[in-house]
Order: sequence, then C-alpha cells, then structure tokens
Amino acid sequence: MQIKIGFGSGKVASPGRSAGKKNVPTARKERLGAVKEAGPGRVEALLKDLDKLIGLANVKELVKEIRAYVEIQKRRQAEGLVVSPMSLHMIFKGNPGTGKSTVARLLGRLFKELGLLTHGHLVEVERADLVGEYIGHTAHKTREQLRKAVGGILFIDEAYSLARGGEKDFGREAIDVLVKGMEDHRDNLILILAGYKEEMEYFLETNPGLRSRFAIHLEFPDYSVDELLSIAELMLKERQYFLTPEARSELERILRREAVFGHRYNGNARLARNLVEKAVRRQAVRLMGRAVLTREDLMAITREDLVGLGGNRQPRSNLRPVGANLQEPCHICYNDPS
Repeated sequence: MQIKIGFGSGKVASPGRSAGKKNVPTARKERLGAVKEAGPGRVEALLKDLDKLIGLANVKELVKEIRAYVEIQKRRQAEGLVVSPMSLHMIFKGNPGTGKSTVARLLGRLFKELGLLTHGHLVEVERADLVGEYIGHTAHKTREQLRKAVGGILFIDEAYSLARGGEKDFGREAIDVLVKGMEDHRDNLILILAGYKEEMEYFLETNPGLRSRFAIHLEFPDYSVDELLSIAELMLKERQYFLTPEARSELERILRREAVFGHRYNGNARLARNLVEKAVRRQAVRLMGRAVLTREDLMAITREDLVGLGGNRQPRSNLRPVGANLQEPCHICYNDPS
C-alpha cells in the first residue's frame, strides 16, 4: 500500500473575480490559525471513527501525516516561518465496497476541523453530472458541480469514464474545466477521482498532465475474509444483533465461498452488508410465529438465518485488462446499487 504525498508549487492563484475575495496565502493562514479554535474533541472523535473502519491502514497513516503536518505548520506560523502549501487532491483506486466514499466523507469532516476546508461537505458525482449533450453544456454543468463543492470535496466516481469516446467526446472538456477549477479553488477545494485500479491507471496514462496534479494516490484493496467477517459483526453490533457460534461459522463459510467463486464487483463491504440485512430479515420471519420472545431471541442471528445466502457464481477471472476500450460496456452486477 503506497502513499505518495507531494507539495504544491507554492504559486499564488489569482484573486477571485468577486470583490473582496481573500488571496490564497491569507485564506490559508487564517484557516491554519482557526485550528486553535476547532474543538480538539471533534478531531479526536473523527479519528476514532476512522480507526473503527476495518483495514485501510494506508488511509489511517495518511491522515496521521496530514494532521501532524498541519500542527507543525501552525507552530511554524507562530514563529514567523514560511507556511508551505500542500496539495491534497487525491486518486482513489479500488473495487466497489472498499470504503472509498466512506473515507472521502470522513476526510471532508476531518479536514474542516483541521482548518483545511471551510465546510467539509462531500459532493459525489459521476460522468452524467458533468458531461452535457451539446457544445457549452458540459462546461456549465462541471462548473456548477465545482461551485457546489467549494469548501469541501468533489468526489468523482468512475472518473475514467470522462476519457471515453475519443478526442471529440465532451468528457475531455469536463476534464479541462476540472483542472482549471482545481487551480481557481485550490485553497478551499479537494478533488478526488475514484474508480477501479486498472481503469484509473489507464486513464492517468492517457493524460500524463492529470497524474502530476494529484499528489496523493491511495489504493483500496479488497477485504480479506477475516476483515469481511469483522465488518459483518460490527454491522450487527451496531444494530444490536449478534451471531451465534454456529452462525459465525456459517457466515465465514459463505464469505470464503464468495471470495473464490463470487463476482469481484459484488464483494467487499457491500457483500457483508447485504448478507447482514438478509439474515436480519430471515430472523424476523423465523420469529414471527412465536408468542414469547426473550431479549436474546430478538438479538441472536442463528445458522438457520444464513444457510443458502450468497450464491453469485460468476468467475472472478472476468477482469477488464489494462488499456481496454472504455466505451465497451462493463457488465457489473451489484447486489446493492447504493
């Protein structure tokens, strides 16, 4: 798991067109000073939320580094030393269900508390939200999404789809507008491009200039069976359920079977969530006919609630090779479209 951290060029972006807009160094220094006012309890609470996430050691290490950097820059500022700019635009590479959206949302809130963003909200978009149907439409749509995201994070899922369709495709125009927006709002906007690892690598190869603008590249690996089991147990605990020993063994068996035979796009935390929700519904059906139910009855998920779940039998070798034509449809079957 490799983390690449780079620093901005130090160039000062031109002031905004609206009167009275603060220049980049002034705004950055004001926000670094605002870190003192941000409740340390809120930062610690968000870091605890991050630590609760299963796996993602590289993400946790990155956050630790950024937090330390902000603290040291604040101390340097107090001593009258130069405060160095830092680029936080990111590339997230990984399959669905590996936590990309969850991490982006948490980073937005955390960066707000650290004084790096004014609002910390997440605007999540895809190609259809950026690319228009006629000349001039794309630039307008993309600028509107950038406007909504200022002060927070603009998260573009399946970002490689912007490069499909050849030179005349409007997706290229969206990329150009995004690059300009990164510069215009670089002190108060973070852009995260996300997607499958192979497609994102190919996407960045087709636009070398784009790769250099993203200082941080994070890989979100598929979860192991043990991690998926921990995720499922955590989900159940949050809903005030628990697995009986027999049920835990059955769930582990299902997860191991899916890891070998299941479709890779159906895996990861989404698979765990789907299994948990189906088991809970099955438990409800199983208990409906009982006149007397104990607290433990209402909380226990048994082997009976899990037997037969799972069962997508598409081979995991169905991978799209690096450099494949991005116009070709990718047959993805999600258990949960959310």
